[in-house]
Amino acid sequence: MLRTPVNETRLAILEWLRDPVAHFPARRGADPVEVGVTAAAVAARLGVSRAVAETHLGLLTGLGLLRTRRVGRRTYYRRDEVRIAEMARMFEKGW
Repeated sequence: MLRTPVNETRLAILEWLRDPVAHFPARRGADPVEVGVTAAAVAARLGVSRAVAETHLGLLTGLGLLRTRRVGRRTYYRRDEVRIAEMARMFEKGW
């Protein structure tokens, strides 16, 4: 985790996913809070290609900060609040 550089884009994605309803358009049949949001939705919000968004999402997923869920051919991303809280506690303790 410490090898992954802090990036304002990834921090913004984490912040947006805290309240996905406020930051992403609703998708028919997919609750953004329960299921998550797609890489295409994140790419549109960032104004970048889906491949760039997938790179950021992949790094966050690899760190365990995001969970993925496949629905059909799409992958949805949402925050892993338990893991984020664990990481915050580690840094608060001066790890």
